[in-house]
Amino acid sequence: MNTSESLRAGDNVPRTSQRRGLLNELSGTLVSQSPVGLAVMDTDLRYLAVNPALERINGLSNEEHVGRTVSEILPGVDTGAIESAQWRVLETGVPLLDQNVVGRTWADAGQDHAWSVSLYRLQDSVGRAWGVAASIADVTERHRLATEAARARRRLALIADASARIGTVLDVDQTARELAEVTVPELADIAAVDVLDTILACHRTAGPGSGPELFRALALAAAHPSEATRAADQVGDLAAYAADRLVTQCVRTGKPVLIPHVSNRDLPRIARDSEAATLLARAGIHSYLAVPLTARGTVLGALDLKRARNPLPFSHDDVVLAGELANRAAVSIDNARWYQSVRNTAVTLQRSLLPEHPSHLVGLETASRYQPAQATTEVGGDWFDIVPLTGDKTALVVGDVMGSGIDAAATMGRLRTATCTLAELDFDPAQVLQHLDRITSGLEHYIATCLYAVYDPHHAECRIANAGHLPPVLVHTGRPAELLDLCPGAPLGVGGVTFHSSTVDLGPGDDLVLYTDGLVETRHHSIDDRIDTLLRLLDGSEHRPVEETCDLLLHALRNPGDHDDVAVLIARVCPAQP
Repeated sequence: MNTSESLRAGDNVPRTSQRRGLLNELSGTLVSQSPVGLAVMDTDLRYLAVNPALERINGLSNEEHVGRTVSEILPGVDTGAIESAQWRVLETGVPLLDQNVVGRTWADAGQDHAWSVSLYRLQDSVGRAWGVAASIADVTERHRLATEAARARRRLALIADASARIGTVLDVDQTARELAEVTVPELADIAAVDVLDTILACHRTAGPGSGPELFRALALAAAHPSEATRAADQVGDLAAYAADRLVTQCVRTGKPVLIPHVSNRDLPRIARDSEAATLLARAGIHSYLAVPLTARGTVLGALDLKRARNPLPFSHDDVVLAGELANRAAVSIDNARWYQSVRNTAVTLQRSLLPEHPSHLVGLETASRYQPAQATTEVGGDWFDIVPLTGDKTALVVGDVMGSGIDAAATMGRLRTATCTLAELDFDPAQVLQHLDRITSGLEHYIATCLYAVYDPHHAECRIANAGHLPPVLVHTGRPAELLDLCPGAPLGVGGVTFHSSTVDLGPGDDLVLYTDGLVETRHHSIDDRIDTLLRLLDGSEHRPVEETCDLLLHALRNPGDHDDVAVLIARVCPAQP
């Protein structure tokens, strides 16, 4: 008789007995047919019974469950937390709902699953506990989707972090270091950035050869202390890797190299030598990934990633992420290497055009400094010169081409050559500037400021003319430093301007300080405040060696990131010889 027939036959069965029988039948059906695993545990937390769903989940029969604990039944699951929760529910009577558990059972020993576990206490009518009931639902798909969503969020956060951290300055080493640091520990346990040495030298090769590739190690980062860092090339080292090495294959093909599961046969193709391979094995390196650093169609080097503590092998998703990070960094590294190359060229040209100090000057002691700007495009316009003239006189020159880069440095060189030639003719300073103005007018719209002074030791005076330049500072012995009030004139290259010379008396121990605007002009301070600071620094400078005064001015007034180059020239009148 089925359930419906039983209900219709109620006239022949006492109503209470009928209900009890129906509930027992429904309860049995609910337990046996439920897709949710159900278990009953005694007060020792040993299985009393499980339903068919839990038999399927755990891969064991009801008889195999009975009398055993969770830890005995499920060796592939971290059961410590489950058993602690069971004891807590048994003692307090407070249910535990929807606790996520991940692991493997006998039903599918090769694959992780996720379950939602709920626990509640079983007790009699007076509240005495006689066991714990558990319901277990397989939520593997939900867990997988949640895990993938969380991983996607972390990777988006990693890319956002990389965008903010990588390429903060135009410096090859720092950019490589930023790339390595951003990949650990999220993507790898060990990260290294190695760049082809020919690339750093800005020598483009026609194509890959058959011999070894020479790499320079630029960065190394580790998520935790590891012997694997000893196996890696140390920052700054040069290392030659043969054609059979994975990093060489990576840069020659321009494609990622992925070894999800590293074997002993793979380690010699990853490591520098046999000793390094042994260190990698001891460190537990089990997965390897190298992605090329590619910018503007050129492979610059490789990002080398290894996993040891992270138990997961590198996946194709990791390849995509590492490639994205590497490409972002590669563009910054490429910009930085060309920036450094051009900057080095400009600085080298600039320095080659600056003068050596004459071996002997009558009545004068001089000191000078030149400091280039940090930015490539801002190097090149400032110069100074010290020219011995007839009659024991000395020409002192400081100037600044309004422009920057290699072109400005080349223009500066032409003006310096013209200035030295005109100085030899013993012209008055105003006449020298007049001729320089005509020369500059023909130099492709370049203009320049210039201060030209001639010191005559026999008359103890200095004749000075100014072409739009900041006035010099005069430090008389025993008196405060002062800014000389000269006719400012117009910059060279304006054309058709009259220049004027002024005469300044100089005595023994007096200092004349000439400088370019990079010493006192900044983007964050007024020029008047900076000039006042310069004067304060020069007060009492006659008591210091002129070399020390030059260093003092640069140290106090210059910052490493200043946007302009600077030239400083100090001339001190020597005491008369007996």
